[in-house]
Amino acid sequence: MQQIYTIPVHEAFEAGAADHKCGCPLCALYRKLEENELDLILGASMMEPDVRIKTNEKGFCRTHYDMMFVRKNRLGMALTLESHLNELRNDLSTGLIAGLVTKPGSTPLRRIEKLEKSCYVCERIDFHFQHMAETVVLLFEAEEAFADKIKSQPYFCLPHYRLLLEKAQARLQKKKLADFFNIVEGVQKHYLDTLCEDVSWFCKKFDYRYEDEPWKNSKDSVERAMAFLRSDIHKK
Repeated sequence: MQQIYTIPVHEAFEAGAADHKCGCPLCALYRKLEENELDLILGASMMEPDVRIKTNEKGFCRTHYDMMFVRKNRLGMALTLESHLNELRNDLSTGLIAGLVTKPGSTPLRRIEKLEKSCYVCERIDFHFQHMAETVVLLFEAEEAFADKIKSQPYFCLPHYRLLLEKAQARLQKKKLADFFNIVEGVQKHYLDTLCEDVSWFCKKFDYRYEDEPWKNSKDSVERAMAFLRSDIHKK
């Protein structure tokens, strides 16, 4: 295990255990990675030649273009876009019409298709995030006390729940794997039971027969259900 991953994993799981409003600890890890990458790409990494080569090639997805823009570093973003656009202009100036007539899979079309499916920030985040998910499993395997941190989490969103199960299947021996599954399944079952009750009560509150009843813990149940189902990696 690399310490660069164990420290943030421990911190995220400790925060989730201390305050259940933190939500899924893997979502928190993803958000931290994303913030770091955005800070780097508009700051220290912006003028590094090897980074610029990669951003020219890969570009950014819609989400990360938007997130970069609202960080109000227009000069940093413009400098990144300047070289990216110039390289893209060269890539697309190969005679599109002639290529379409003689070769349907022309270079400009392939270049645009590739660009639509790539994002420098997404790929950087995913590289580190996969290692962090693996680290959760490795810590469970190596440190007995880490099981208690897992048990103390509020929940794992469904996408990250699946990811943890996949990482555990790939790493753990049968007995440890069963123990891991039982622990994370216990966390999920408790939260899902509570969430179902809260959403049902939220629905009942729109029935006149329940209008004088208290809201209990249901007022934000719709938001919590969405975060559970599709993750909460871009939390506002």
